Amino acid sequence: MSTIADNILALAARIDAAASAAGRDPSTVRLLAVSKTKPASAVREAYAAGVRDVGENYLQEALAKQEELSDLALIWHFIGPIQSNKTRAIAEHFDWVHSVDRLKIAQRLSEQRPAGLAPLNICLQVNVSGEASKSGCAPDDLPALARSVAALPGLRLRGLMAIPEPTDDRATQEAAFAILRELQERLGLGLDTLSMGMSHDLEAAIAQGATWVRIGTALFGARDYGPA
Repeated sequence: MSTIADNILALAARIDAAASAAGRDPSTVRLLAVSKTKPASAVREAYAAGVRDVGENYLQEALAKQEELSDLALIWHFIGPIQSNKTRAIAEHFDWVHSVDRLKIAQRLSEQRPAGLAPLNICLQVNVSGEASKSGCAPDDLPALARSVAALPGLRLRGLMAIPEPTDDRATQEAAFAILRELQERLGLGLDTLSMGMSHDLEAAIAQGATWVRIGTALFGARDYGPA
């Protein structure tokens, strides 16, 4: 059975190969270890193998892990849907948020970011596949949202995030990621981050400019049962 360290090495090889195939410097693509439903011990094992950035979808689970792993120099990313009553804890305990899709949430995060901390790094989530069940702002609503969020004092707008409709077709994967890349280019705000690509489609995402790939299954193994 492969270990987490083995999986990280395999992922590094996949990222390097995908970046090289796209004519990109592999160092411009970073691995975000998605540890939802996995124990803190698994994150500790990943840290020992070089992981520093950890993504969590569920706030209470994340806060418990943060407390247990407080001795480690981890950078915490919130990547799940955000309810208004969760913004204060997210603003206080995370370094990045990838899943902002409406101005109200961004305003609350800005207001509730502690003054002693650096601005919260923000990615705006865009629903590039138009799925009714998916979070994310509509592409047509993005320019106004981005301009408003960029002006908030407690935040630093870094880029865009998407979770396209799953498919095994490489061309379809790339087309969805290309939408996000083109939206970012058209914004003209000097953004530097595209959070896109997961275990099954990271090659397509890197081909279209991903700077963060959010990896859970290929790093930690199949997801355990977790919060709904």
